[in-house]
Amino acid sequence: MNSMTGDKYMLKQAVLGNPVGTIGYVFNEYIDFDNKNEKGIQVIFPNGEYDGFSVKEQELFLEFQGVDWRYVTYEFRNVIQVSIDFDKGYWKW
Repeated sequence: MNSMTGDKYMLKQAVLGNPVGTIGYVFNEYIDFDNKNEKGIQVIFPNGEYDGFSVKEQELFLEFQGVDWRYVTYEFRNVIQVSIDFDKGYWKW
């Protein structure tokens, strides 16, 4: 998968208290730990939980739903900032 910040995914399996069908947004990309030529992604969900997904995990857990252009310019600094932004209502579901 060639995911990018702002991509919207639906869960195919329950993750972190989020049921199947929950939508999440990519807020960060990183070098995949299984394949240095691929990108892993971090996704935030409506309950405020977030997780990283390697390319293999993306195939197992996530179904691409398109791009939400509101979030493509999100600048990831650290996970503390992600939590602050969530608490301030940055992401809308």
